[in-house]
Amino acid sequence: MTGYFRDGYCRTDGNRDPGNHAVASIVTDEFLDFSASRGNDLRTIGLKGGCRWCLCTARWLEAYQAHRSGKVSNWGVPRVDLDATEDSALAMVDMNAFRQFAVQGPGQSQNSGGSGSTGA
Repeated sequence: MTGYFRDGYCRTDGNRDPGNHAVASIVTDEFLDFSASRGNDLRTIGLKGGCRWCLCTARWLEAYQAHRSGKVSNWGVPRVDLDATEDSALAMVDMNAFRQFAVQGPGQSQNSGGSGSTGA
């Protein structure tokens, strides 16, 4: 199970996680290619498209910006589980950006707010 505490939530526990792995994501093959091209090949730790992972907020934002500039497709941006994403990610990424890529699931919709793991 992903997360610093291996509980499925991307809680960063303050200063223990300088990379701010706060974005609960479902990675795609295109994102994994993108991340590898930036020097972080997540496949080396066993990730493949469809895996859940707590991503660094900065890396998610980088993929989102690459999508907006046409460098990656819609599938180059990992889907976000709003309920498992920590609120600290909102210091770098606007909630509307996350909502565009929110996963659909029980209790979630693309318009759900999700206070993330800080409430869990």
